[in-house]
Amino acid sequence: MHAFRYGIEHELAILRTDGSFADHTDLAFDDLQAVVDALPEDPGDYPDLRVGDQGIKRKRWYVEGFERFDESGGLVRCDPKGLEIRTRIHGTVEEAVAAVWADSALMDAELARRGLVSTAIGFNPLRSEYAIVPPLNAWEEGHRMGSPEERTAYLHMSTYGPDLNLSCERLDAAGLVDVARKLTHYSPWLVPLSFSSPFRDGAAWGGLSARTHLRTGQRPAVMVFLGDGDPQVDADPSLTQLSRLPAEVGRIEFKAFDACPDVVLYGELLSLLTGLVLDETLAGRRTTPDAIAHQHVARVGLADDDVHRGTGQLLDAAEKALTGRDADQTRLDALRERWSARHCPAVDMLAAYEAGEQVAGLRRS
Repeated sequence: MHAFRYGIEHELAILRTDGSFADHTDLAFDDLQAVVDALPEDPGDYPDLRVGDQGIKRKRWYVEGFERFDESGGLVRCDPKGLEIRTRIHGTVEEAVAAVWADSALMDAELARRGLVSTAIGFNPLRSEYAIVPPLNAWEEGHRMGSPEERTAYLHMSTYGPDLNLSCERLDAAGLVDVARKLTHYSPWLVPLSFSSPFRDGAAWGGLSARTHLRTGQRPAVMVFLGDGDPQVDADPSLTQLSRLPAEVGRIEFKAFDACPDVVLYGELLSLLTGLVLDETLAGRRTTPDAIAHQHVARVGLADDDVHRGTGQLLDAAEKALTGRDADQTRLDALRERWSARHCPAVDMLAAYEAGEQVAGLRRS
């Protein structure tokens, strides 16, 4: 049986205790950093987790945002989007999911002491755009043009989603690139299982994933991390990236799912991705995401018969490839029940909204 390793990066938005949505317009970086400062630091995390140039990512929790610099490259401020939880690398899906649960509980306790609450939603329900004010200076322009992802980094200020990470010991660099191109091709039929962004600009927008509708085509669906000397793929958005620390070499990072309120769904999706990595029957390949296909599914989701059929075919392929992996099969069975019901988190969000309940700071007028 092929050995896999797993990690989860979980982005969370912030609410105040009255249920109102909090973002960079009314929430200070220091308010969220105080939450992170109160959480424990574990030196054992660092072989697996990248700290980053500014030292903001020193723990399993950190403030996610958009950094601004002076003309010399010194950090001036960071406009906060929310908080991110990231796990160490784990040998099983169960361990990765349990780590997110445990770290969420610790974080939520610290948030509560400050009159704040975390929530998982795929898109800022109040504002679709993050305004870069003041405009980028010359140093920032050079810094942000360094890669397709840096160039479009402002887009992530409106979106929330996980990076679901897995690696497989059998894959060399060529195999990783092939898997990345496969998952990129099939992404439009994977992402509807996670949709959780039915609101934008203060109301329901008519679709299920404002995040997918905005970002796909400009941001990667999948990225793989290669070692020194491995040939990189020239693509916009990127398909490959040079690993920044040894633990990243061989990582497959699926980036196109919406943030999920129930992290159990992340485990089910990781098992689906595991099956698709192992699969040897699916022929589709793309180097960059199909923006038009993603925008279509962002509106219709699994309610569309063609989309539903395409997702079902991926579940079938994964099921065959997961033979002998009983825990993964059990999670895939649970995911298939969601698929059969044509369910995603956005369905529940819209139902609550239509019933007059407050959802991520919104209440139907």
